[in-house]
Amino acid sequence: MKHRIIIWFFVAILALPGKGQDFYDINTIQTIEIYFTQSNWDFILDSLVAAGDEGRLLGNAVINGQQFDSVGVRYKGNSSYKPNQIKNPLNIKLDYVIEGQTLDGYGTIKLSNQFKDPSFVRETMGYEIARKYMPASKSNYANVLINGQHLGLYTNNQDVDKFFLTTHIGSGENTRIKGEMQGAGPVIGVWQYWGADSTQYFNSYQVESDFGWNKLVGFLDTLNNFNQQVEEVLYLDRHLWMLAYDNLLVNLDSPINMPQNYYIFTDDAGRFNPIVWDLNETFGGFNMIAAGPPLNIFQMQHLDPYFNVPNPNYPILNKILNDPKRRKMYIAHMKTMMEENFSNDWYLSRALEIQSIIDTDVQADPNKFYTYTDFINNVYTQVGGGPPPNMLIPGLVQLMDVRTDFLASGSIFLAQGPAIDTVTYLPSLVSPNTEVWFNATVTNADIVFLGHRTAFGFPFEKVQMFDDGNHHDGAAGDHVYGAMLIAGLTDIQYYIYAENVDAASFLPHRAEFEYFTVDVTQTLVINEFMADNTSTMPDQNGEYDDWIELYNNTSGFIDLSGFHLSDDPSDPGKWTFPDTVIAPQGYLIVWADNDVTQAGLHANFKLSATGESILLSDIQEGTLDFITYGPQKTDTTTGRYPNGTGDFILMWPTFSAENVNGFPTGIEQYDHLSTNLLLRLYPNPSSGVITVVLDLDGSGNIALKLADMSGRPVGTIYSGFHPGGEIRFDWNVSSYSPGTYIVSLSNTEKVLQTGMIIIR
Repeated sequence: MKHRIIIWFFVAILALPGKGQDFYDINTIQTIEIYFTQSNWDFILDSLVAAGDEGRLLGNAVINGQQFDSVGVRYKGNSSYKPNQIKNPLNIKLDYVIEGQTLDGYGTIKLSNQFKDPSFVRETMGYEIARKYMPASKSNYANVLINGQHLGLYTNNQDVDKFFLTTHIGSGENTRIKGEMQGAGPVIGVWQYWGADSTQYFNSYQVESDFGWNKLVGFLDTLNNFNQQVEEVLYLDRHLWMLAYDNLLVNLDSPINMPQNYYIFTDDAGRFNPIVWDLNETFGGFNMIAAGPPLNIFQMQHLDPYFNVPNPNYPILNKILNDPKRRKMYIAHMKTMMEENFSNDWYLSRALEIQSIIDTDVQADPNKFYTYTDFINNVYTQVGGGPPPNMLIPGLVQLMDVRTDFLASGSIFLAQGPAIDTVTYLPSLVSPNTEVWFNATVTNADIVFLGHRTAFGFPFEKVQMFDDGNHHDGAAGDHVYGAMLIAGLTDIQYYIYAENVDAASFLPHRAEFEYFTVDVTQTLVINEFMADNTSTMPDQNGEYDDWIELYNNTSGFIDLSGFHLSDDPSDPGKWTFPDTVIAPQGYLIVWADNDVTQAGLHANFKLSATGESILLSDIQEGTLDFITYGPQKTDTTTGRYPNGTGDFILMWPTFSAENVNGFPTGIEQYDHLSTNLLLRLYPNPSSGVITVVLDLDGSGNIALKLADMSGRPVGTIYSGFHPGGEIRFDWNVSSYSPGTYIVSLSNTEKVLQTGMIIIR
């Protein structure tokens, strides 16, 4: 028997300013107010920098009207910080004292001051381009005030922290290291191996996780001394994207030139993943060369795409681009970035769009380093006379138009790579443990590979595709290549890579960051889960615990006795099902509350709202289903859509019921639940009479309407004038068809609250 239970909850559409959209939405300029009890706060912050201990001054913050108590503030930056300037970069730690105090999950706010960027767009647009090809920070703008003094308009950049790592890489507890020049290293360069003594690396790296020095030293040893094994310790494709990005955008304050301004994180496969950071001087804003004189604008326009590759002090380049295949992949990635951002002038249009968003705020900035005229002109031409060292800052168009023409005319960019077209697979419906044949039409290729993996975070493996008439590829020599995989229990993510003697090509062009997907229909799946349950569905003891929903896709009963659930891939047998059966097309709920003493199905672990993994395995601990998820929203679930077979999406909770397509039409996606309910309905579920309670502060015309789960109107529960205060009435639902419905309360201007109810 299929049990349908629904959760009643309300959604506040009217939220605090900034709610309802991400804190880093580029179209929203944030307002950050900081209050210190000390009037000499600037002197104290300067003193903390001088002490070199990264201490913080305690204060309170108000962000878009939302109060944050006991935050820790310090100045940040190297050349962008000066003790005698008003507008210094800031690092604000919201959870400095109060654990878990975050804004949209972000615990640390990092603010840059546009030092050496008259255009104000280098950082925001730089991150936006990077995010197309690799994990990179979000970025927008914020007006900052301290004790009522307006310091100016800052660039607001997402911190590369545990939250970022969990979202993009894997577990937030993995090794996290920042490349940071903290003193003179043994030699100039990046990623040299200086022996097994970790103290030799203290001046060039900062380990931000609880461990990692041994991991770092082992990585550098492998890169330098066992280079043929480098892909075991480095996510090579992601690294190639970063190298291509830094060179193309003349981002010289980066590890292709300086041993700083990047992160490396290990993923769950143990590989280091490089992450770009501190892009305020990209697009030629930094012209110093670690081993030579500064570059002029002409030299930056004509920067060699293999800059520093021959330099043995730069294993980050020298030990990577020493291989012809890697060089071809690197150039293919750079060509993709050129074509998608610069050859079509997208970057110019985007720079002007971003400037239009911040124009008024730039004019009002009392402490900007350049004039408003410089702000306008630097999109096109060089600007000088800013803060020391008073260098000429190239115009974006001045730099990139000449640079892309220079690169495009080079022989390595003129070389024609293979043309990849018409990528398909058969059968169209794929079940576990069955053959899947992949085909791609490719011309001008010497060799073609199918890159594939079974889950996000896993390494892609490559199998060769053939055009020989023996691999489901048609006739030999017809340019149709074929390869076969055996489907596992999870979806197949894949891309095509082809090369000839001169050049290489990918499809999708942004692979491996983007890829195609083959949906694998499984028999028993993790269907939905809630990792932050505060007020939706309680367990039998009245406790609001996290839960995991399983679904049986088959027409037969499945005996789960001896099967396992876990939140730790290294321990798949963490919790074992007792004698349990799941019905055909049936649902089964397991409470993830780490309380196995309670009656029913209660696992011996809890789910993390910041992100982790859920693993379902059989008696032999063979994987049946697996998901790695990122940060979750309170009282919201992640579930498969279509139910039982689809991808995971953010959605309405459908406890032990069919999953719905995210958020119904006309209902705004939400960030939090209302703490001041205007509407209550009970009992819920019901098949008879429901008591409706409306409690409004003021009077006015309101409407209480009913819709189905696709947002189509079903009827009106109440419409008319509300005098204010609390009114109650009975609503007989016996005439409605059984099912799940949306209830929305609105006035003449807007939707006030929405919720869900089930009629049985």
